[in-house]
Amino acid sequence: MLTSLLRGLLPLVLATAPFLAPASAHAAERVRASEVVLLPDALGRLTVADEVRDGYTPADPTPWNSGLDPDDGCDTRAEVLLAEAVEAPGVGPGCALTGGAWVSYYDGQRVDGPDRLDVVHTVQPAEAWDSGARTWTAARHEAYANDQGAEASLAAVTARSARTRADQDPTHWLPPAQDRYCRYLSEWIGTKLRWDLTVDKAELETLKTFADGPCEETVIVYTPAPA
Repeated sequence: MLTSLLRGLLPLVLATAPFLAPASAHAAERVRASEVVLLPDALGRLTVADEVRDGYTPADPTPWNSGLDPDDGCDTRAEVLLAEAVEAPGVGPGCALTGGAWVSYYDGQRVDGPDRLDVVHTVQPAEAWDSGARTWTAARHEAYANDQGAEASLAAVTARSARTRADQDPTHWLPPAQDRYCRYLSEWIGTKLRWDLTVDKAELETLKTFADGPCEETVIVYTPAPA
């Protein structure tokens, strides 16, 4: 019943989106371009293809750029940390962050101070490469690595959970707490759709398992990345 109701409401959400009052022209563009879909229906929008790792070279460290505001002295990592803090850190010269607190949603851990946090990509760069990014230009790789155009693209999580996840997709890794599965999978799928990335057969079967069960009524909102 609820699933049918949500499916019935989605066209209304899309129809009324242009009449919302975003804070800027950029926000208005994002509202108009947003796609709203239930997780089970989103699977039909994914392209299935074999993964190809040939030619991949990990970037170490992550090539953060100057972020959304080139004048604030903070790179993308620092901007994400500032945006996700539950208690704001101090910001010193060179955007040095001190103090503050965060909650890593992968494992539910509260972290005081930024040093034990990693800012990770929801779909790791290696997984993105395997799923179609190997054909991208250098500029598109940089845009992906620093994507703050969608809240789901980057997340501040404990370094321990980031290491445990590594480059694994949902077939081999999910957050430790089951109540975070649907959020994680919706952000995974939303990121793949945003960047037109493929899924492999095993990955799709894993996603279907949750789409047919606990995540059936999860709503995904995503905006295709600029070309």
